[in-house]
Amino acid sequence: MNQPRDNWSSSAGLVLAATGSAIGLGNLWKFPFITWQNNGGAFVLVYLICIVAVGLPIMMAELLIGRRSQKSAVGALKEAAGPWWGIVGGWGVLAGFILLSYYTVIAGWSLYYFAQSIGWSFGGYPAGMAAGDLFNEQVGNAGLQLMLSLGFSIATIAVVYFGVSKGIERIARIFLPILFGILLLLLVSALGMSGSGEALRFIFRANFGELETSGVLEALGHSFFTLSLGMGAMITYGSYISRKQSIVKASGAIVALDTLIALVATVIMFSVIFSVAGMSDQVSGSPVGMLFISLPELFYTAVPFGVVLGPLFYVLVALAALTSTISLLEVVSSYMIDERRVPRHKATILCGAAIFVFTIFAALSFTGTPFLATLEIFAGKIGWFSTVDHFVSNWMLPTGGFAITLAAGWFMTRNATERELLDGTEPRWFRYGAWRFFIRWVAPLAVGAIIVSVILGRDFS
Repeated sequence: MNQPRDNWSSSAGLVLAATGSAIGLGNLWKFPFITWQNNGGAFVLVYLICIVAVGLPIMMAELLIGRRSQKSAVGALKEAAGPWWGIVGGWGVLAGFILLSYYTVIAGWSLYYFAQSIGWSFGGYPAGMAAGDLFNEQVGNAGLQLMLSLGFSIATIAVVYFGVSKGIERIARIFLPILFGILLLLLVSALGMSGSGEALRFIFRANFGELETSGVLEALGHSFFTLSLGMGAMITYGSYISRKQSIVKASGAIVALDTLIALVATVIMFSVIFSVAGMSDQVSGSPVGMLFISLPELFYTAVPFGVVLGPLFYVLVALAALTSTISLLEVVSSYMIDERRVPRHKATILCGAAIFVFTIFAALSFTGTPFLATLEIFAGKIGWFSTVDHFVSNWMLPTGGFAITLAAGWFMTRNATERELLDGTEPRWFRYGAWRFFIRWVAPLAVGAIIVSVILGRDFS
């Protein structure tokens, strides 16, 4: 017997929940890091073009595939493009499963740094403490890593357990405004720092002489990865959209909010970088260096009102991570609910527990555990965590996204996609012909370029 299908209670609920899925650690650490690596300005402009030309059309495609069928990724793609396309949906479900298993570990770090920053705000930042030593100590502590990951997993399961409108949407309505508020406070503080002017010039001054071909590929890749595309998350969220809600308006709002938050986070990060002597040398190694190694100390030595903003920042990181982990678990759970007819409560717990088994592998890969810490399938990617991250980011998501562009652009009929996008809810500015051109030609070629660059050795993890 089919279970009654839940729906988003309003367009705002859909936008907040889907934006929460798209907003994650990539907005807060990956985008600022790659912007820094690619000299800002021109890279940011190319990224914005890629978001509109590639990210937005695929976002619309995933949402319309989901709404048309009112099914999760596997069933939706079967109905949209044919029985064999269920394999693509299954590939997306598997990608969500694997991605959540290691993403939870990083999310758990935010809980640790929140607790630490609370102590520092009341007791002062320990003089002479090396932040890098603190990070290495916590990731090397097996018991601590498992406890943090378990705590985040339980929080994720608890939200998805209560369903779409009473769980995911309700949390998004509470957490997203809090996230926006914290980000605004951080922005105000950052703009008051001495290096904020230089930061703004670096980010928004477009000098194409400083942008290399590799930077264009990086911008293209991130415009795809940042929106939770290619793994069925937006297909799943789209399956809960009612006929009264506009796919076009929702897609535009989600992409705009995700991009705005990435830019604001970059302004905040760069204002700190340009305000503190020697900071630029500390962020060139990896995005982790800024978020979890250098930044904690700077809140207590350089950032205005840092004793308040420090804990709030790690609340921001935790909220961004949680809204993403919720969508990943929903991708997997909805498959069990729709395709296997498992009740939601049971499906959520079973899927969450199964994923946590692999979370244990990811958590222990930092602790020197034999095999998990030494596994090397891809050159230079040592350990379980790095291996699965590389596989998902470089292979699973791009191939899944490429297949979805083909399904929407070439295997679904024009009439089928037109009915979903031109349903009377679309804004006046929307032109179906432009979307169809981009989803049939531009998006497949762009995502195909990502796949080719991976084959040639580029790493997007």
